[in-house]
Amino acid sequence: MKDGVFAWICKLSTVPLFNLLFVKEIKGRENLPKRNFILVSNHQSYLDLQIDGNLCVPKRFHFIGQVDSWKGIAGFFVKLYYKIAGVIPLDRKSEGSRKAVIQKAVEVLKKGEILIMYPEGTRSKNGELQEGKLGTAKIFLETGVPILPVGIKGTFELMPPHGKPKIKKEVKVNIGKPLFFEEELKEVKNLDKSSKDYLEILQKITDKIMKEISNLIANL
Repeated sequence: MKDGVFAWICKLSTVPLFNLLFVKEIKGRENLPKRNFILVSNHQSYLDLQIDGNLCVPKRFHFIGQVDSWKGIAGFFVKLYYKIAGVIPLDRKSEGSRKAVIQKAVEVLKKGEILIMYPEGTRSKNGELQEGKLGTAKIFLETGVPILPVGIKGTFELMPPHGKPKIKKEVKVNIGKPLFFEEELKEVKNLDKSSKDYLEILQKITDKIMKEISNLIANL
């Protein structure tokens, strides 16, 4: 949808209702950049998508969403929803799809829009923060768009994977300060993307992201 129409729908309808029912506290709103950014948070539940999207409205934002586990009629409606909502589809079993996702993510960021990512790659099965993957760092190094870390607590208890949803106002959110990684951007300018040095920088950025998210969760 053009011009962030979907984001405005969220702002006027789902954001107030969702905050009323679930969100108990949001810290660090002053850290939200005026420009676009890559929002990264821990991922415990499908509720995280709503919470992170709510932080971005009314600006236009995009998620990366997997499509490989959805089949048949369900798969059709998921893909339709993704198209309407501006979700970038990912087939985790396809290397070509992984590359296309990074290219599309770079495109939306260069247009000044927001990208929401979950560095763990999937929902945590036990509610604990998992090891981060390198995708966020790759996209950052292609764009230089700042990374905004967010810690979320409480969504696992409300809607755990394969569990029964609950309605209880206990979700807490902590928004950290943007991460710019200016030194790392300078270091990779003349590096081959397949080199050991480049991969080490990817890992360094990823480790820093996960540490920031961990600290934000701990301070809720």
